Amino acid sequence: MKDLNFIFLLLALLAEIIGTIGGFGSSVFFVPLGNFYFDFQSVLGLTAIFHLSSNLSKIFLFKKGLDKKLLLSIGVPSVIFVIIGGFLSKILDSTFLEIFLGIFLVGFSLLFLIKRRLIISPTNKNAIIGGSFSGFSAGLLGTGGAIRGLTMASFNLEKSVFIATSAFIDFLIDFSRTFVYYNNGYIHNHDLKYVPFLLVIGVAGSFIGKKILNYIPQNKFRRLSLFFILVIGIITMTKLILT
Repeated sequence: MKDLNFIFLLLALLAEIIGTIGGFGSSVFFVPLGNFYFDFQSVLGLTAIFHLSSNLSKIFLFKKGLDKKLLLSIGVPSVIFVIIGGFLSKILDSTFLEIFLGIFLVGFSLLFLIKRRLIISPTNKNAIIGGSFSGFSAGLLGTGGAIRGLTMASFNLEKSVFIATSAFIDFLIDFSRTFVYYNNGYIHNHDLKYVPFLLVIGVAGSFIGKKILNYIPQNKFRRLSLFFILVIGIITMTKLILT
């Protein structure tokens, strides 16, 4: 117990709550925050295990809102490309890709926040492209939910549908990349002490986030999601500048 970093666990809970409210999962906060406390590979391994719990919770809490069409068009390419990204994470330098991801998140979220009526066409082609980039980023960098969030935001889904569908896709991604990360040697024995706490945090954070969502009007949901994505991009860039 004395070796546990309780500030990290508190931040993990906050990441889960915000990830539930935003609808794109906690990894977009958990990964950049985790990098302040652990090496990059350990963060990838912990993220995959943490997310299995949190996404199962969201699926149960928002189970009535699943969009099966988007589950296929975004989920299938996400799973394929998360496996590719996971294998490549072992041989590629992620620094440049993290910089690119931070710039992408900040730029696109600002664009949609400023141009409120500007939307990505909700087409099957865009869903497949978004799912592919989301899965690849999740496998390579540990986080792809914000890219998936930008893609799904174009379909203007009701918030329970948005969260349930995103969580189910995220679960498939995490289930797939856990095996890849384990094969890569990212799941370290000295980090396993955090797993029981993260599993509980995944359930508790999802529950708290759902309760908070009851007080958020639907017309503010998309803007709130984009604001969170902007914050994620800033956190990512700040971490890279400080290291």
